[in-house]
Amino acid sequence: MKYNRQAKILEIIDKEVIETQEEIADRLKKAGMEVTQATISRDIKELRLIKVMTEDGRYKYAPLTNTDNTVYNRLMTIFSESYVSSDYANNIVVVKTLPGMAPASASAIDSMNNTEIVGSIAGDDTVLIVCRTEKIAKEFVEKLSKLVKSDDR
Repeated sequence: MKYNRQAKILEIIDKEVIETQEEIADRLKKAGMEVTQATISRDIKELRLIKVMTEDGRYKYAPLTNTDNTVYNRLMTIFSESYVSSDYANNIVVVKTLPGMAPASASAIDSMNNTEIVGSIAGDDTVLIVCRTEKIAKEFVEKLSKLVKSDDR
């Protein structure tokens, strides 16, 4: 339900200029989804939606990753510089980082907006990532390794 609702929100803001949470709730209601303002607010936070100015001076919701690649690129640089190793057990991925860098690395991972990741928790030098399946966890570890290797110059 949550995944479908959030996918619908992204579809709506991609197709229309949406300025308020009430407009999002209205569009979802028209699509047959009853939601509260609190749910919309949580979805906006989880989807990392921001308000950007349109050409006519109005503000609309947009995904952070589509509008601010600078932040994403910085996070990926931080991740690749702090990454030590990663491994998985069942559907859990563990990423080891340099001391003190796990929170920034977790933020970089979260900014990937991978719907196959349920969530992540960061300590000082370790990020714990919960994936939907073991297969996804294995593929994610491989993706992280390739990402870091491609950044090595």
